[in-house]
Amino acid sequence: MTTFQAALLDLDGTLLDSIPDLAHAANAMRIELGMPALHIDVVATFVGKGVDNLVRRALAGSLHAPDPEPQAFEQARTSFYRHYHLVNGDKATVFDGVIEGLKAMRERGLKLAVVTNKPTEFTLPLLERTGLSGFFQEVVCGDTCVRRKPDPDQMFYACERLGVTPQQTVAIGDSVNDALAARAAGMRVLAVPYGYNEGQDVQTLDVDAIVNSIAHAAEWIAEQNATLQQA
Repeated sequence: MTTFQAALLDLDGTLLDSIPDLAHAANAMRIELGMPALHIDVVATFVGKGVDNLVRRALAGSLHAPDPEPQAFEQARTSFYRHYHLVNGDKATVFDGVIEGLKAMRERGLKLAVVTNKPTEFTLPLLERTGLSGFFQEVVCGDTCVRRKPDPDQMFYACERLGVTPQQTVAIGDSVNDALAARAAGMRVLAVPYGYNEGQDVQTLDVDAIVNSIAHAAEWIAEQNATLQQA
């Protein structure tokens, strides 16, 4: 096996707690459409497969709802986008260990990229507002490739942009979408236990390790690389 040269990190639920802003926008959308607000913990289970899926789930108030009528969906989507643009980053916070972990990875020469299902128009301002943008050489968003996580396209694209192979790369996320995309791309994958795995226990994921923080992820990568260099 080769040593790790790069890390691909998910955004929502891995680097940032963005649920307060997402829930605000989802509930503003529901209220505008004449529906009651949902509890923030419910909205948190809707996050993971991109904004459009969040809109569908928030509109139905359910994780497993049939698709709404196209006109109803477009109305809801327009409302959500308008409200989310107003609050994107207002209450989002960087999880403990993220800054330390990113600094450690960068100091050890790892190439870093964000790979998220969030659209570009929300991702780039959010990274800027939270002070994380400077850590990353590449940002791959939900509208960068034809398909998004759990499909591996974004993972392959990020590797190509960073000039590394999937075998030289570790993916770090919080959900089944991250794990499936990484495995399909032939990558090692780490999971953090504090994110938004659509209400599922992170222990059920097919990952190489569960790390308590991004700082611990940096330590895991360093240990793996040290072992491989000695082999």
